[in-house]
Amino acid sequence: MNFKLLSIKNEYRSFNDDIIRDFYIPILQNSVKYDRAVGYFSSTALIDITKGISALIRNNGRIRLIVSPNLSVEDIEAITIGYKQRDELIKTRLLDSFEKQFNIFEKKRLNLLAYLISNSILEIKIALINQENAIGIFHDKLGLVEDDRGNIIAFSGSMNETAHAFTHNYESIDVFKSWTSDVERVNSKKNTFELIWNNKVNGISTAEFPQVVRDKIMTYNQNYVDFDIDEKEYYFLQKSLNSKNSIKEPSLPLDFNLREYQKNAIKNWIENDFRGIFDMATGTGKTVTSLAAASDLAQKLDYNLAIVIVCPYQHLVEQWVDTIRKFDFNPIIGYSTSKQRQWKDRLVTSVEAYNLGVKKIFCFVTTNATFATEFVQTEIKKINRNFLIIVDEAHNFGAEYLSSKLPPNADFRLALSATIQRHNDENGTQSLLTYFDKICYEYTLEKAIKNGMLTPYYYYPVLVFLTDEELFEYRDLTMKIGKFISKDSNGKYKVSESAKMLLLKRAKLVAGAESKIKILAREIEKYSNDSHILIYCGATTVNDLEYSENNPSEDEIRQIDAVINVLGNTINMRVSKFTSEENATERELIKRGFQDGEHIQALVAIRCLDEGVDIPSIQKAFILASSTNPKEYIQRRGRVLRKSKGKNHAEIYDFITLPIPFEDMTNYSETEIKSLKSLPIREIDRMKDFAAIAENSSFTDKIIKQIEKSYLLNREDVYINVCQEFE
Repeated sequence: MNFKLLSIKNEYRSFNDDIIRDFYIPILQNSVKYDRAVGYFSSTALIDITKGISALIRNNGRIRLIVSPNLSVEDIEAITIGYKQRDELIKTRLLDSFEKQFNIFEKKRLNLLAYLISNSILEIKIALINQENAIGIFHDKLGLVEDDRGNIIAFSGSMNETAHAFTHNYESIDVFKSWTSDVERVNSKKNTFELIWNNKVNGISTAEFPQVVRDKIMTYNQNYVDFDIDEKEYYFLQKSLNSKNSIKEPSLPLDFNLREYQKNAIKNWIENDFRGIFDMATGTGKTVTSLAAASDLAQKLDYNLAIVIVCPYQHLVEQWVDTIRKFDFNPIIGYSTSKQRQWKDRLVTSVEAYNLGVKKIFCFVTTNATFATEFVQTEIKKINRNFLIIVDEAHNFGAEYLSSKLPPNADFRLALSATIQRHNDENGTQSLLTYFDKICYEYTLEKAIKNGMLTPYYYYPVLVFLTDEELFEYRDLTMKIGKFISKDSNGKYKVSESAKMLLLKRAKLVAGAESKIKILAREIEKYSNDSHILIYCGATTVNDLEYSENNPSEDEIRQIDAVINVLGNTINMRVSKFTSEENATERELIKRGFQDGEHIQALVAIRCLDEGVDIPSIQKAFILASSTNPKEYIQRRGRVLRKSKGKNHAEIYDFITLPIPFEDMTNYSETEIKSLKSLPIREIDRMKDFAAIAENSSFTDKIIKQIEKSYLLNREDVYINVCQEFE
């Protein structure tokens, strides 16, 4: 440690020099003693004195600090005329400066101060001007730093080591070195400090630092002291300043042209006070539309905006990130396996800097699961300025648990979904409308096909029947379900938890019907030389249960393995699974192999294609999953209808599960047939929805009429409709 080896200038000016980096940190790294008179006392000033001292602590150095309480003219008058006791008023004013919200770096420095005081590294004294019974404020700004060889650097001037001084003010300091011709000036300043410290200067009264204020500082004591806080905070401040001085304003990429309906959606959202829902069909550009809306809002707010984007799964986060970056955002990417390992620190510091006005804009994109964590919830609730939340596949947030996580402090709100109406959940749908206000733009699947945004399609129901064993179990479950459904005093049906469990079990039985594999082999064999085929498995019905793509059921795994075996080993097709078991890199390779059609003819998927995965080259889809939830089957249909080069239309083969083959109906009584009719009713509802906008709707009409006639269907049977709600 030798000051003589450092390159120290005689003066520093904040607009020309990096004073913290070039002066404070280097000299403190080589010092063993630091004496400082900072003028006005405040918690901020006390915090600022810790900057650059980490190395001094490691050098076993010592710090002495002289401060003056920040007394008003009224305070001084009150003390002078004896209205108030001086010591008590000083204590009060010193404590007042701690009545504020501290940011993350300030809290760490208060912790460091507590460490310094408790280990006798830092001593503080109070100084006041005291002349002829008049009280004044000691406001000298003086610093002395000494190395282990006795070399001393003295400095004085206007500079305070505060973020505000560093970034906004024109500050300056003059520097004097004991080994140069400045030696007399250095000795004079050193003697002055010693006299003030020891209360030996006429007209200046120096006293011990009040114990009550020391105790207040000690309340910030933590178990761990971050001695690297200087580097972390300096790096963050510099980065914030750089981004502020050369901010990349989010804007629509030059190669993006919004369509008229996208412009209308944004216009309606703006006119609705920047709140609302885009209820737009899959494949119509909800992501781009929402980011264009966010860019428009940011521009109106002079780019002072915090943006939080939430979507269901990790792979969707990454898809969003690709588009976000095209809009000149540099997002924080937050989820459990994010490649941004320090994303939590980035989020904390971004929120703090944004609230302080140091950072103008930031964007955070995350998954539903991570968004709901205590950590993320705590941070986003701190945002106290302009705040936009965008929720993709927002229907998920109608669930009570996720709904409770929507931030009330978000001034601006935008929900995206192709199916905002939650299946048999009016309360959930209403909670979405309450939070996001209303559907401010709707763009239906039918309109998207008509306007050429999506591909026309042909719909082919494929009938599948339960085996004798499955039918026996189905009937047994149906009888048990009936015992747990009753009417209340108002005549409304009540479904117990036991009934719900049985209904779910029955739905899984239907979804995993054994005959589906055999029928699939028969139907797909004629296309064994074709490519761009999707087989959608799903041996369970999830409906409104919140699920994760990372946790497929055993039934789903069994069905997908059986399909892979038939296609790959029996029909000799080039086939690949597309599930949560494959990582992002593997998925991308699979998509490329499927796109060219040479390496992979068919994909077999479970649920990860439900929301957001974009594979537009799919031409034929075989849907084995027998879902009655519009959210699920609308999304699955949307996956198939995305436009792709050379794709003029799509074909959907929907496996319709029925209890009894038509030719066997005569073996059952009318009562027995009626007891089975909830299943065909559910399947017909989906068939009608699919067929309504298909190119060959008359094909399905004939099949529906045959089913209705065979099963003696009567839609006025309320009991049957009640059962449907829970399957």
